[in-house]
Amino acid sequence: MTAFGRKNGPGGMPGARPSFGVARPMKGGEGRRAPESGGEQFPPLPGDNAAAPSETAAPNKSDALTRLADRANAVHQQTEIGGFEASVHKIKEQVLPRLLERVDPEAAATLTKDELSEEFRPIIMEVLAELKVTLNRREQFALEKVLIDELLGFGPLEELLNDPDVSDIMVNGPDQTYIEKKGKLVVAPIKFRDEQHLFQIAQRIVNQVGRRVDQTTPLADARLKDGSRVNVIVPPLSLRGTAISIRKFSEKPITIDMLRDFGSMSDKMATALKIAGACRMNIVISGGTGSGKTTMLNALSKMIDPGERVLTIEDAAELRLQQPHWLPLETRPPNLEGQGAITIGDLVKNALRMRPDRIILGEIRGAECFDLLAAMNTGHDGSMCTLHANSPRECLGRMENMILMGDIKIPKEAISRQIAESVDLIVQVKRLRDGSRRTTNVTEVIGMEGDVIVTQELFKFEYLDESEDGKILGEFRSSGLRPYTLEKARQFGFDQAYLEACL
Repeated sequence: MTAFGRKNGPGGMPGARPSFGVARPMKGGEGRRAPESGGEQFPPLPGDNAAAPSETAAPNKSDALTRLADRANAVHQQTEIGGFEASVHKIKEQVLPRLLERVDPEAAATLTKDELSEEFRPIIMEVLAELKVTLNRREQFALEKVLIDELLGFGPLEELLNDPDVSDIMVNGPDQTYIEKKGKLVVAPIKFRDEQHLFQIAQRIVNQVGRRVDQTTPLADARLKDGSRVNVIVPPLSLRGTAISIRKFSEKPITIDMLRDFGSMSDKMATALKIAGACRMNIVISGGTGSGKTTMLNALSKMIDPGERVLTIEDAAELRLQQPHWLPLETRPPNLEGQGAITIGDLVKNALRMRPDRIILGEIRGAECFDLLAAMNTGHDGSMCTLHANSPRECLGRMENMILMGDIKIPKEAISRQIAESVDLIVQVKRLRDGSRRTTNVTEVIGMEGDVIVTQELFKFEYLDESEDGKILGEFRSSGLRPYTLEKARQFGFDQAYLEACL
């Protein structure tokens, strides 16, 4: 019997066709030979061992295994700096000690880089003459720049900080530095003299914002003058030497329209987020490290009414809101005696006495989440924050866990209800493996059903394929559901536009 309930062969029902398993190619003349695999009319069965492997499947499988083998057998070597940069740095090591003998550091610190360059030029020429080193015009300018960066700036890091294409700088000790360009990590062509040289630059960075880094306080967060965020960790915690991580921010403020043009979101999604920011919805931006949470928060802040008073609270001030009435606040670490620390929770409580219209937290990591929720449902609509999570559902779970981390004696059901009543939207951002940053989910928080927080997805990014050059192709899709937050949009006159964007 076959799977269809019929007998095979001539003993079956009249007119029954033989199954593919017993079909035989027709025999022709003596010179004609039957194809071994059944020909085009009868393709080989999946379990037929004699059948040749698929021509399309084999290359893909072989290609994937080849890539795995290449990665397993790869030998990574330290990239050496050579050429013009190496020669300039070699001369700098000879010139710098003699230059410092002729310069008063206190007087030099009062001059700008341009003034210092003019003062240094004749002194550098004297030192080069003593060393009997002859340089051309290009090498002289490069040497001047390197020496001034060493004395007034951040040494080898200055070159990377001035490069607009570099978004992240990661120093892993004096001999290895990586940078991120267009979403990809590459080795930077810089090197520090030694661990002491790198440690001095790290101290120079954190001292600018009144913080310190040493063996007693081996961790430090700081910021540069342009708003870039800096994290420093030194030995004994870092085993390769001083490690510096710098997250640079764009000099030009990024808007939601720019994010849409970059391909981070669709046109309808951009319209919905603009309306959410303008209608004072409470928004949580969720995502992983380097996914673009702070950029999204800065972009959403553009939609805040200029007449509103906005307070931002962060560990290291990196938000740059685009509003006239904006007051940034920053936490303070404890002093050498372990006293005097001001936490995010302390600043949130104090901010409630400062007549804010909106309170924005750069990132929540602990029990201060409860203080933010209290602010959200006590008249400060339009508050926003960022946190680390992989999905909107995980974001809600993390908020519950962060509140439970504190000493607040509240049942879990009451915490879930507070989150459901406070948060309106969760915006999920993600950095994909090709380096692109996408807004993958826009999810509404509707309320409670039993002890579970109920959500509704308005937009979602769906992965479709990958192009030949490794770019991920996908589609932003609207769920077509009527938004639960439509009533808030109606209060500001955006209900029709919001409804059309979501449907």
